[in-house]
Amino acid sequence: MNKIIKGDKVIVITGKDKGRTGEVVRVLDGKVIVEGVNEVKRHRKPNPARQIEGGIVAKNMPVDISNVAIFNPETNKADRVGIKVIAEEGKKVRRVRVYKSNGAEIARSK
Repeated sequence: MNKIIKGDKVIVITGKDKGRTGEVVRVLDGKVIVEGVNEVKRHRKPNPARQIEGGIVAKNMPVDISNVAIFNPETNKADRVGIKVIAEEGKKVRRVRVYKSNGAEIARSK
């Protein structure tokens, strides 16, 4: 079970965008793409055959997963993620993600 998944609200803890929050759009191998964070501008060449206009396009680039932390809305701070096993009658039923600071369960993403 991954600690940060698509749809989580995260906060950047280091780098040029430190302190900015956003929603995880995509999880890559060791990196995440966060909406509105690490935005760069790329020059796009026009391609009339594909109806692509030229110009300057802004896009979000990946951020290393170690540079973001999950955002806890109860404390309005960055938090760590723990895994808790829910068991009934001695059998493991499911695993859930919890905030380390208060033990509250992290809401499932959309």
